[in-house]
Amino acid sequence: MSLYQLMERAGEAAFLLCRKCYPDARHWLILCGHGNNGGDGYVTARYARQQGIEVTLISCGDVQTLPAEARQARDHWINSGGAILPDNAIWSKQYDLIIDGLLGTGIQSAPKAPYAALIQAANNYGAPIVALDIPSGLNANTGAASGDVIHADQTMTFVALKSGLLTGIARNVVGTLHYHSLGLSHWLAEQPAQIQRMTAADLSQWIKPRRPCSHKGDQGKLLVVGGEIGTGGAIRMAGEAALRTGSGLVRVLTRIEHIAPILAARPELMVKPLNQESLASGIDWADVIAIGPGLGQSEWAQQALQQVMQSDKPMLWDADALNLLAISPDKRQNRIITPHSGEAARLLQCDIQQIESDRLHSVQQLAQRYGGVVVLKGAGTIIAAEDRRMAIADVGNAGMASGGMGDVLSGIIASLAGQGLSLFDAATAGCVVHGAAADIVAARQGERGMIATDLLPEIPKLVNP
Repeated sequence: MSLYQLMERAGEAAFLLCRKCYPDARHWLILCGHGNNGGDGYVTARYARQQGIEVTLISCGDVQTLPAEARQARDHWINSGGAILPDNAIWSKQYDLIIDGLLGTGIQSAPKAPYAALIQAANNYGAPIVALDIPSGLNANTGAASGDVIHADQTMTFVALKSGLLTGIARNVVGTLHYHSLGLSHWLAEQPAQIQRMTAADLSQWIKPRRPCSHKGDQGKLLVVGGEIGTGGAIRMAGEAALRTGSGLVRVLTRIEHIAPILAARPELMVKPLNQESLASGIDWADVIAIGPGLGQSEWAQQALQQVMQSDKPMLWDADALNLLAISPDKRQNRIITPHSGEAARLLQCDIQQIESDRLHSVQQLAQRYGGVVVLKGAGTIIAAEDRRMAIADVGNAGMASGGMGDVLSGIIASLAGQGLSLFDAATAGCVVHGAAADIVAARQGERGMIATDLLPEIPKLVNP
């Protein structure tokens, strides 16, 4: 298959998507750049014109710099009777749809003139935008944008999914993501995957039905440690999330003041005051340890973390456990850490902007420096292991921007680790369950006003295949 044949397939796929999503759009504006992304735009334009749609096409760059395939697509557009306007052409007020074929996956810096002006004009015009392969200005590897970027309503990406479509600011600019292999799915299946996209549809590969004769001891004994004065809710949410995910037994060690409220709210949790003796007993009893939700950084918290560090059992560190880890770094293979961008910046001794400018590189750095498995939380949560396995949990929504969500995630992941999943699989499946539960809540009641405990009743729906 030639590169031009792939371009023809891409243009046809984009045309069909536009017709499906915007069947009433009768006047399309197509913006073409000087690369193969622009070539896809020329093909899309030709298909649209053949179907009686009015097409206005604006082109950037010198035709002499076009790759051979894109030049061929441009020639076919002209030979079919299509016209090309320069990048400084005056825009009509009658476009029903804008198609972005300006900049493809190769961009590494902020768009320059005239691309920046066209991107701004498209964003401000008011018509829906369909991006070809990737919104112009978005980095295909990192999901960052160093300048102007198209805010698409739909994005049709081709051949392979790009990691930059799934993390960073991608959630703000990609819109609804569509994928087309262009007939290369068999070839792609033979290529080594560098990063996997995971959704709720993948949960069955990790979570299997229980055996009829299984008992609570088979489902994992989880020890959850944290809950300083004033943050008892964090440890309660982590403990209940673990129960809802399927842990057989969950023991909570916290401040004595929190015992009665936690038991009143969730009597299935076993709650004791956190001290040296109860922690030693709990570590010996547990299959998996989770520490950090509501822990604080007091002497009480530091002593607990030091004691937990002596164990070689599987464990998860979150919240203030990570802040203490940033002060006294160590590397171990039996641990999952779950930082958000702020905690990741402290762990790598940089600023948040550096983390967000390349989340994939940041999570790899964390895995190399701290070992085990790292969950870099955020829009497009990334999971990475020191052996360079990586996954993106393509679930969740903006309603999760509220306190306590990370505590629920800690309980889910630790529970799955206790039920026999490897640390990497537990982290990946846990992130998918967490985000998918939030998506169920959002579909029912909307994003604004979602709170962490809203997710708890939805978790069993996702962990029962």
